[in-house]
Amino acid sequence: MNGGQFTGFDDVAIIEAVRTPWVDLNGALAQVSPIDLGIKVGRAVLARAGLEPGAVDSVLAGCMAQASFDAYLLPRHVGLYSGVPRQVPALALQRICGTGLELLRQAGTQLRDGVQLALCVGAESMSRNPIVAYAHRAGFRLGAAVEFKDFLWEALYDPAPGVDMIATAERLAHDYGISREQVDAYALSSHQRALQARDGGWLAEEIVAVGNERFELDGYQTRGIQLPRRVADVAQDSHPRPTDAEALARLNAIHPSGVQTAGNSCAVVDGAAAALVGRACDCTRSPLALLRAASVIGVAPESMGIGPAPAIQLLLKRSGLRLDEIGLLEINEAQGAQVLAVSQVLELDPSRLNQRGGSIALGHPLAATGLRLVMTLARQLRDANLRYGIAAACIGGGQGMALLIENPGYRP
Repeated sequence: MNGGQFTGFDDVAIIEAVRTPWVDLNGALAQVSPIDLGIKVGRAVLARAGLEPGAVDSVLAGCMAQASFDAYLLPRHVGLYSGVPRQVPALALQRICGTGLELLRQAGTQLRDGVQLALCVGAESMSRNPIVAYAHRAGFRLGAAVEFKDFLWEALYDPAPGVDMIATAERLAHDYGISREQVDAYALSSHQRALQARDGGWLAEEIVAVGNERFELDGYQTRGIQLPRRVADVAQDSHPRPTDAEALARLNAIHPSGVQTAGNSCAVVDGAAAALVGRACDCTRSPLALLRAASVIGVAPESMGIGPAPAIQLLLKRSGLRLDEIGLLEINEAQGAQVLAVSQVLELDPSRLNQRGGSIALGHPLAATGLRLVMTLARQLRDANLRYGIAAACIGGGQGMALLIENPGYRP
């Protein structure tokens, strides 16, 4: 296979991971800075792993939106307010919907250069995406257009092919013969699986509740989280909901005669996730997962949703594995037609894909999603005593990314 990048890892462990609940746009987390969401999960993952912040010697963080005036400082402030020593550097990463996966990839490569423990944080406030103007630094000319636009809405448009992200899924639906009924059926399954996982308590194990709190840092300003009045805390994902085929069928397509609707595309939510990455040989207890390999590859921007297929193919080829050796897969549900197209190309068994629901039901806070995919996948591998799993995502602009993880507790 020409093109693409592959990275193999020998002794890299995802020690622990945690996330906030994913909360709907303009919900209980709408006024919380992504920096503070990142600090929350940064502190929580260290506590859950039983590790001191002083052991961290690299901070990697990602956030797509400029969602606060101090957005440039997100990685640094996440590290400092999580208790990481001030001499430890912090780095911002951005691969759009693959950012959470890229954080783990970069942490793995840093271990080769002497890093012992990396704190990886993805945080996103979709609600705080700004209304912006890029053309008025010099003022407003008489009669000229006033160009304030919704950053969140405009960011879904790719000006290279001249299409929005939903249109890329429509192209895949056309190319692969995917019907509206198939897409709605897939979305219904995502909601049903996520509801079962949430209401049965399975998802609660990866979530830390968010409440009102202060983040102290000696000698510096205090930060914190303040929820809306009458909201004491947020402890579970808000978007999964009972629905049925008839309700999904009643929703209007976003594009005329299209298959994608608000009900079968990813939910827009706020949230953050964190993971600790270190050497497997240094672990004093079984880690969450072993990171074995990563791949990333480019595809046509107008068909960006197909990206996970060649990324997974590259990952398997270079790892020397067959698809039937992969116990479970988590592929981000950007749009229903997109996941179905990827499944068709790979000839995936539906019983091995997104068994706890996906972003259609749970939501997709861009920089944090990849970390959720991996922690959810790792926990499923452990529960089912399966050895290998793959987490993958399509990426706006035309890319696909995939990670191969191994269950450290697997027994043949």
